[in-house]
Amino acid sequence: MKKTKPETVGKQTQRIDSDINVKVFDHWIDNLDSSSRESFHAFAEDTFSPIQVYLYAHFLGYDSSIICVDDWLKVNYPKPDHHKVLIYEIEQMQEDVRKLRADVETGLVKRDAGVARIASMQKELRGTIAQVDEFVSSKDRKGLLLAGADRAIRELASVFKDDPIEGPLQEAGMAVWAKIQFDD
Repeated sequence: MKKTKPETVGKQTQRIDSDINVKVFDHWIDNLDSSSRESFHAFAEDTFSPIQVYLYAHFLGYDSSIICVDDWLKVNYPKPDHHKVLIYEIEQMQEDVRKLRADVETGLVKRDAGVARIASMQKELRGTIAQVDEFVSSKDRKGLLLAGADRAIRELASVFKDDPIEGPLQEAGMAVWAKIQFDD
């Protein structure tokens, strides 16, 4: 048996799996009632985190993997990668500071003006780094909060399964989920 390159096989399989994942998730969405489907689409369009979209789908009864959700989002609601943009800006700022330092050392820029400009650029760089930190931590914090809410609501639903309170409890769970989702 002749061996093939793992990369060649992996890429082809990955694309096929991605198409299947999207179809599987589309099928799940098609089986939602119209209000849940509309709500889910609006949520997926407005939310940048695939984890949060997965948690909402899970809350609506989706039991498969996050990979299907992620593939579906990439096809239906592609999102800009703000984290990647901020990291790129940081790299560019660092390069600008390096070039300015080199210009100060070679005498192309006066030392006092160069040092002041470097200090200003470093302050801007620290601000951008803090922005990346805040961006990442807020996404992580909200994802953890939603995961906890999802778990608590599912546990309550399983405790009161086939109980007359099940319907109102599910409605209350949706209200709590919406409140948590839109709080900052």
